[in-house]
Amino acid sequence: MKKNRTVPLLCLAAVFVLLMSVPFLVEGCGWMALLGFVPLLCMERVADAQGVKHFWWWHYGTFVAWNAVTTFWVCNATVGGGIFAVLANALQMSLVFGLFRWVKRRFRGRSSALPYLFLAAAWIAWEKYYLTVAEISWPWLVLGNAFAGTPSLVQWYEFTGTLGGSLWIWASSLSVFGLMVALSDGRFAARWNGKARFAAVAGTFLALFGPMVCSLVVGNRYQEVSEGTVPVVIAQPNFDPYHKFQSMTQDEQTAVLLDLFARGLQDTRKEHPDDSSTALLLAPETFTSDIICNDVPSSRTFRRFVSFLREHPGAEILFGASSWTQFIQAARPSANARKLGDGAWYETHNSALIVDSLGRYGLYQKSKLVPGVEMLPYVKVLGPIDDRLLGGVAGRCVGQPSVSNLMFHQEVPVGCAVCYESVYGEHCASYVRAGAQLLTVITNDAWWGDTPGYRQHLNYARLRAIETRRDIARCGNTGISAFIDQKGRILQRSAWWEPAVLRGTVNLSSRETFFVRAGDLVGRLGVFLFVLLFAAALIRRK
Repeated sequence: MKKNRTVPLLCLAAVFVLLMSVPFLVEGCGWMALLGFVPLLCMERVADAQGVKHFWWWHYGTFVAWNAVTTFWVCNATVGGGIFAVLANALQMSLVFGLFRWVKRRFRGRSSALPYLFLAAAWIAWEKYYLTVAEISWPWLVLGNAFAGTPSLVQWYEFTGTLGGSLWIWASSLSVFGLMVALSDGRFAARWNGKARFAAVAGTFLALFGPMVCSLVVGNRYQEVSEGTVPVVIAQPNFDPYHKFQSMTQDEQTAVLLDLFARGLQDTRKEHPDDSSTALLLAPETFTSDIICNDVPSSRTFRRFVSFLREHPGAEILFGASSWTQFIQAARPSANARKLGDGAWYETHNSALIVDSLGRYGLYQKSKLVPGVEMLPYVKVLGPIDDRLLGGVAGRCVGQPSVSNLMFHQEVPVGCAVCYESVYGEHCASYVRAGAQLLTVITNDAWWGDTPGYRQHLNYARLRAIETRRDIARCGNTGISAFIDQKGRILQRSAWWEPAVLRGTVNLSSRETFFVRAGDLVGRLGVFLFVLLFAAALIRRK
């Protein structure tokens, strides 16, 4: 009997992992996620009917498998961090699902639909928390990201953002599951009249295919906005980050990058002789580590960039840097500051800078930092533990409290998402609210090796383009670098792990989408319903 109960549960768990993993791993398969939670809900129903004890381990194990299959590549950069991300993220998913089972018991004998509505609301509320205020945040598997490889299905993200896709997945899965339950227990044929049966079937089809039709209409009606253009040259230098300074000095790396830029500008000069040197030159994240934020001109790399730009006075370089700020004072300036010497402290940053031929520059500090690697969550509590017991191994980068734009030619605001920041929809929308007329992404995805990670990361930028309706120029150290239009279509892309130069022209726009203006309404609605239904479950009599 135990074996007979285990086999169907294992099969349903395997189908769930398949349906929810393939959309993240294979482009064009986002539609599979629409049915992704049906096997998990069936698994829970079977376990409930058969009185399976300790079912928590079943759904937790299922979520661990999904996280591992989809994001195993994190272990290429840090084995401990990758294992922690899989186990911790799955734990939070399992807590949401366990809370649903508790609410289901509280509402037993009442409306059978309320616990499932609670599950959808609680999941979306949790994703909203992950994307906004959580210090330990890993939103890679936000459900709406499943459509990153099929942006043609979600052109309406300009209204809802990524959590609109999460809502679509829950609406589809719950509709199909509800219809299956009605058929299996005989209600569909024996208790429902013709109108009810028609409404159930029509509602399920509407939940599945209605957003597809809407996306087709929105996508066909949308016309690219161009309020001016900016020529962009993307240099992909292709340095192995694990052996970056063992194989080449910073000066040698700078020479490689400037040679790529020179080639790109030379080709541009051949095609546009009247406008040969005006261009935004894009370099990858953490290209150099010799930037002192309170004395930027002292950087040798910075001075070499300025010398190069004097030969191309219309061009400007936007690049990433592992930078630091120095403080000369007795007291520790912040919980993230590290001691440099007697009376001296420093803070580290992951920065983006733009510089012109006159040496004028703009500076942006990455604010959405990777937990553990770049920032220590709850640093006032965990900082002393890390310092005394672990030797201060955790990242202590300091970011900006809010976004700001970099200025191209002192007049065109450019939003620059540094690596991980491009996963956060509302964060990228903040650049546009601050006036950004185009978006850039600078990243270094080489830490993950040749795995699905860098392809997933590229596709997430396509969702940002739809949400904000901005052209995006993306520069990756080892790839994939790309130009993405306002519909999320990749116009040009480089190969992986090869030096490359991409040249293109991006459109400028000052228009704001509904998502940019209103923010994440779906997430707020999810939080509201979660609080309302959770309160109802708490006060309900036994």
